[in-house]
Amino acid sequence: MNPALFTAFLLITAVLIVVPGPIVTLVISTGATQGVRAALTTVAGTTLGNVLLLATIAIGLNWVVAHAGLLFEALRWVGAAYLVWLGIQAWRNAGRSGEALSDTGRRRFLRGLVVALSNPKTIVFFTAFLPQFLDPALPAGPQLAAMCAAAALMAAVTDSGWAVAAGLGRAWLMKPARAKLLGRIGGGVLIGGGLWLSLARRPS
Repeated sequence: MNPALFTAFLLITAVLIVVPGPIVTLVISTGATQGVRAALTTVAGTTLGNVLLLATIAIGLNWVVAHAGLLFEALRWVGAAYLVWLGIQAWRNAGRSGEALSDTGRRRFLRGLVVALSNPKTIVFFTAFLPQFLDPALPAGPQLAAMCAAAALMAAVTDSGWAVAAGLGRAWLMKPARAKLLGRIGGGVLIGGGLWLSLARRPS
């Protein structure tokens, strides 16, 4: 791995994962209404979904990087535009909470799995974003595998943190002002990341 590229990938991925999206909203709403155990069961499902989805994306991108250099540049601009759009959405929707859910452990797990597998943020973001951090001097496969593994692990840790926080500190965490501030900070960072990506170039 290229240390500089991998570090940049980890930083921006951390922001993406922390900013509330379909998965975080599901985890928080479950924890806030049903407690830590219920939310962690949901996280188990979302983690499995993330692993399966990221593995599929990595396999496809490995082929793309090897066979379509022109598509790489297109992906860079798609990734930049999507990052800015994601930031704007996070800013506009800051402070909104998901609908409370109540189900069995198995259904919570399956719901988490389905939400993760169908999460457009993960699909579009990582498809457009992962190639930007590949060092062309190194084999693409191992780099993609390392980035996907790191992203899945980061998501599992942060989602678990949301689950525990929502379950133990429901009243504090769910205050609209705090949720709104978090969403706007994350949205601003994502917009900045999109602008950076539009200007960045891969090392040659």
